[in-house]
Amino acid sequence: MKPVVRKAISAIRARYAEPITLTELASEVFISPFHFSRVFAKETGVTPGRYLTAVRLFEAKRLLLTTSLTVSDIVCGVGYSSVGTFTSRFTKAVGLTPTQYRSPDVSKLLLALAPEFFFMPSLDDLRGAGAPVGLASSADAVHGRVRFPDGLRGEVLVGLFADPIPQSAPVAFQYLSADGSGQFTIPAVPTGTWYPLAMARAVNGPILLDTPRTPVVVGEGRPTDLRIQLRELDPTDPPIAVTLARRETLGSVRAPRLRAV
Repeated sequence: MKPVVRKAISAIRARYAEPITLTELASEVFISPFHFSRVFAKETGVTPGRYLTAVRLFEAKRLLLTTSLTVSDIVCGVGYSSVGTFTSRFTKAVGLTPTQYRSPDVSKLLLALAPEFFFMPSLDDLRGAGAPVGLASSADAVHGRVRFPDGLRGEVLVGLFADPIPQSAPVAFQYLSADGSGQFTIPAVPTGTWYPLAMARAVNGPILLDTPRTPVVVGEGRPTDLRIQLRELDPTDPPIAVTLARRETLGSVRAPRLRAV
């Protein structure tokens, strides 16, 4: 990754709570805003603005699940000036209101991927989650193979999402255990264009992920061959937190505290 992009990501991580702008980020790395936006998107797959939003929403989710801070306090701490604006954007992106996000079902079925905060549900909990709702199902399946770095093994979740940096549940996913490598099939994937993401924690090893840049197109008999090459999490990777919990089945009790890794 280019040094200017790494420097910009460091600035975003350090200053996400401030009203930071694209022009300010570009000036810190001494290039024009237009060129900066192009370089950043080429290196990360998303615009600087979307990366900043991902960091802010991740921190909001983390605070909702791990603290008793009010929503107003959280809004001020993650770079938003209006509770109404934050609530509207959060609900649209996540599919749940900030208050609903504090349900115990959310933390039980949380997929969180960041250097300081990793969580993946147990296989039993994932089996009970069922398929995401609200999307037309299809008989199409996505097939592929996952590979660990040399000498590592563990349990892997491979999901297909609507966005490159997902904020809501995958449209379909598969969970498997692999020793070095393994084949997988994600059944009943809706027709559409989806972004793959795989996450794992190696047995007695590091956090791993893969986010292939090329989306998966499903439908009209298109063949799929998804190759997942897991790698260690890098500090520049955008933080991700999504839940498989459904709005209509959420409980009313606040979530238990989750621990950082």
